[in-house]
Amino acid sequence: MLPHIAGRPATRKRWPNGVEQPSFFEKNLADSAPDWLRRGTVAHRSGTTSYPILDDTTALAWIAQQAALEVHVPQWRFVGGKPGPATRLVFDLDPGDGVTMAQLAELARTIRDLIGDIGLTTFPLTSGSKGLHLYVPLDKPVSSRGAAVLAKRIAQQLEQEAPTLVTSTMTKSVRAGKVFVDWSQNNGSKTTIAPYSLRGRELPTVAAPRSWEELDDPELRQLRYDEMLARVGADGDLLAALDADLGAADRLDVYRSMRNAGKTPEPLPKSAAPAGNNDRFVIQEHHARRLHYDFRLERDGVMVSWAVPKNLPDTPAVNHLAVHTEDHPLEYATFEGTIPKGEYGAGRVIIWDAGSYDTEKFRDDEVIVTLHGERISGRYALIQTNGDQWLAHRMKDQKVFVFEQLSPMLATEGSVAVLTAEQWAFEGKWDGYRLLVEADHANLRLRSRSGRDVTAEFRQLQSVADAVADHRVVLDGEVVVLDDAGVPSFTAMQNRGRSAALEFWAFDLLYLDGRSLLRARYRDRRRLLETLAAGTDLIVPPLLPGDGAAALDYARDRGWGGRGRQEVGLPCISRGRRAASWVKDKHWNTQEVVIGGWRAGEGGRSGGIGSLLMGIPGRGGLQFAGRVGTGFTQRDLARLQKTLAPLYTDDSPFNAPLGTQDAKGVTFVRPTLVGEVRYSEWTSDGRLRQPSWRGLRPDKTPDQVVRE
Repeated sequence: MLPHIAGRPATRKRWPNGVEQPSFFEKNLADSAPDWLRRGTVAHRSGTTSYPILDDTTALAWIAQQAALEVHVPQWRFVGGKPGPATRLVFDLDPGDGVTMAQLAELARTIRDLIGDIGLTTFPLTSGSKGLHLYVPLDKPVSSRGAAVLAKRIAQQLEQEAPTLVTSTMTKSVRAGKVFVDWSQNNGSKTTIAPYSLRGRELPTVAAPRSWEELDDPELRQLRYDEMLARVGADGDLLAALDADLGAADRLDVYRSMRNAGKTPEPLPKSAAPAGNNDRFVIQEHHARRLHYDFRLERDGVMVSWAVPKNLPDTPAVNHLAVHTEDHPLEYATFEGTIPKGEYGAGRVIIWDAGSYDTEKFRDDEVIVTLHGERISGRYALIQTNGDQWLAHRMKDQKVFVFEQLSPMLATEGSVAVLTAEQWAFEGKWDGYRLLVEADHANLRLRSRSGRDVTAEFRQLQSVADAVADHRVVLDGEVVVLDDAGVPSFTAMQNRGRSAALEFWAFDLLYLDGRSLLRARYRDRRRLLETLAAGTDLIVPPLLPGDGAAALDYARDRGWGGRGRQEVGLPCISRGRRAASWVKDKHWNTQEVVIGGWRAGEGGRSGGIGSLLMGIPGRGGLQFAGRVGTGFTQRDLARLQKTLAPLYTDDSPFNAPLGTQDAKGVTFVRPTLVGEVRYSEWTSDGRLRQPSWRGLRPDKTPDQVVRE
């Protein structure tokens, strides 16, 4: 196992309470992790994740003590302490319902032949779950993006050649009876369960390397861990040619070559230290031949260093020269002393300031950090201009983007048919619940349209955060449940059980890696959203083709509503107002209503709810809008009776007394629940004609209800 995970960041899947209990993925190393454990850090624009690198049996024993049964790694290795290129491709053959192992094996052989045509070798594994994994070592490493593009093209070619068996589409609704060739795991931010890793299940299977001859066996199945041990003892590693040996690298070689341990008081460790938290900085006043300041940032086990003649600037109005120098050991963060004359850097070194920092960006040619020191603080950028020449720039402090203060932009009802493609983009109107999603490096938070935190109610949507685990993003979209035809169904959403297949469909991007997009043009936000989704499992429904009328016809044929967004619009999404730059056009009349009471049922509904009393908030209070008594299932009625019982009140919530007929057999409730109905039209006295119940809207509050 070790050769195939060495040098790669390891994400662990842990079952601390046994495989019968829930598990969780762990990426970032806890502060309690042992110091001897080798680390690798991945810098993101809004933070840094520190991963363990499992390159010896001691490290494997440590994760076993953590009940980490599964190890997941990307297809790239660290190079020089930073994420390097992909060294291999992987294809995950995920079978839909009804697909046999024999069909998977046949497809695997087809992929092997395609890969062979370009001079590469393919190694098969049974995944330990349902499918097969195929690994392809690359003669020359390529970028993760390049690897994902190549894998996607192969998957799409297979889909074109065998459309009844293969799909390269991630949407689960199209996978029945087909094999999903998952190419996306070649993306640099994605991981795959490692070869030889256990699976966390009652029957402990393994991601097991197999021979091609074994794939011809019609009885091919997944292997248990004891079977895998016996095979390795007899046959050795069938993947021995997959991963080359990992050579050792030391980032302090240049530093040591410039110093004499017998003459300088500077620290001279034999090797770089294990990576820390990547959050310490120091500025040292260096009285060398010319006075200058050394600025150092802790990164991946060393202090990345610049010589800054005039120190960091204290105003955005000027830039200062910074010269990139050799990496220094971590011990240099506390070093003060005098370097003897004749030695490199001779002169007195004293600490001018020290503290912590937050990472916004840390790349080979650009670094943006926020310093928290005693004498200096603020947001700074270092930008490479030529070779070791850099500029140090103090940046204006960014306005804080607060997820809790966001309210989604609301569409204005109107006619989409009159809008043109030159000025507008068109999208479907999905029959789900509106959600704002914050995904911060696999940490997920969800807020409803009313501002309520609903993270715990939609735990299945953790997959959204996992899909964009390399970023911090805020997405706007809807959570939907698809019917048998693959169309979002409000009824299915209302009546979903715990096993319902929830999907989040993203249609807007509000924040990305330190940058608020609230004032960006829609076309720019959309382009960034589509780029973000490329190569991940994030679902972004495509825009509708043609002008408004054609887009509505397209949506109507598929059972959707339609919406148009003004391409040049600059909506202020954070205020939660209805925007003229976003127009919705419904194929049927729907209305949100506030429930003010219920009327007792008769006949088959005797003893329960017969109909609900509806109201619309207005200036004078809650205006009665009639009763709705159709569209309910027995389950709906039972659930409503249980929900409304605690809301009983003697007082009518409506702003005017009800007529004798309307008040007969009525039980009033406090007006706190919102529902949705379909109807034919409004009557002249302000009532809904022929209303039919669609369901409760827990994502809405009464103050958000208006007459459509």
